[in-house]
Amino acid sequence: MTMKTWHSGRRSGSPLSWLSLMTLGVLCLRYLAAGSVLAAGDDDFFTHIHTARAMANVTVSPGRAGPVDIAIQLETMAEQPLMARAVSVTLSDAKSGKRRQAIPAELTGDDRWHVKIPKLAAGRWTLGLGIAISDTDKFTVEAPILIK
Repeated sequence: MTMKTWHSGRRSGSPLSWLSLMTLGVLCLRYLAAGSVLAAGDDDFFTHIHTARAMANVTVSPGRAGPVDIAIQLETMAEQPLMARAVSVTLSDAKSGKRRQAIPAELTGDDRWHVKIPKLAAGRWTLGLGIAISDTDKFTVEAPILIK
């Protein structure tokens, strides 16, 4: 009786193993999604907002009191660039509930937007993104942020 040995032919570093690692990374990001909070750098604050309509990667730089820049990258659920007609940022103080006026974001790339906030106090805030895909297709996503 002859035994057949099956060999997959895979070697370390093959494209399939890289694909597996990338898939694992995407799954980790999805697990951390739905408004989870991650540190982007020593002074930056990063959050990934995941809803049924869109995903947003938001970086507040620096993540401490004073003037801050907010960079926003929008993606579809298929992780493709989300082309929006307009984006605005609203910040609400989590403690008092006081909401600041919405600030229109400036388009800096196909899926990238930018806002400058002249002065932001330390504390917990709710960051809201008003996203307009068209005149009739508009929605809002929110996530908590922490400013040191």
